[in-house]
Amino acid sequence: MAKYALCIGINNYPGTQNDLSGCVNDAKDWASELKGRGFEVEQLLDAQATKAAMVEGMRAVIGKAKYGDAVVITYSGHGTWEVDENGDEPDKRDEALCPYDLASGPLIDDELYELFGDRERGVRLLVVADSCHSGTVARFFREEAEPRRVKFLAPEDYPQNRARLPRMRLIERAPARGRSRGGALLLAGCQDTEYSYDASFRGRPNGAFTRVALDELQKLKKDANYSAWFKAIQGRLPSTAYPQTPNMVATSSQKKWPVLESLKATD
Repeated sequence: MAKYALCIGINNYPGTQNDLSGCVNDAKDWASELKGRGFEVEQLLDAQATKAAMVEGMRAVIGKAKYGDAVVITYSGHGTWEVDENGDEPDKRDEALCPYDLASGPLIDDELYELFGDRERGVRLLVVADSCHSGTVARFFREEAEPRRVKFLAPEDYPQNRARLPRMRLIERAPARGRSRGGALLLAGCQDTEYSYDASFRGRPNGAFTRVALDELQKLKKDANYSAWFKAIQGRLPSTAYPQTPNMVATSSQKKWPVLESLKATD
């Protein structure tokens, strides 16, 4: 069995005044963990993580996998939403990831659906998103003992959306009811109606979800499954400091997959 991974982290969003601090560390930390578990890992950090590069990177890592192989894609950065133009979303929003080059537009869930679905039968695909998946979810920057500052990348930050602002203002008042796309096992940092946090742990920036997920991963027994990992994460989030509720979207069989193939778990 072969194992492939792509780790994406974006701190720098030029021209937005909404830079983050822990996302590149998140990507590097996931990459280190995955390499230790035998994954062949590629990284896209800051300016490398253009929309075209993210699409090509995902396509390449998924395309290499054959029946029985494992693929992990991690993303840490801003999220946003776009107006749903094809009517497949009940809340009229397409959830989206924000690449470094905002002028190229966000990477919406319809595009991710196509990318994730274009894989061979029997390939296990895990997507870890320490970010938002709808317009009601944001990232914050929070220094220890410092005030919180909102870091949500609003849809109007994309130039192509400015002509549609009146329509978007109406849509953003609707309850967020996004749907899972693409058949991947998804671990997300928060619920649709919550915030994810860009945090600091012992003076080092990290996403709160990433830090908790990796810390709890080290405590798992050998061959633990995703249900066990997610339960351990839920034991620490939400917390008083980080009131975000992680989410897992998976089939019953996906929940039983061995976590990251469990090669480094403790006995």
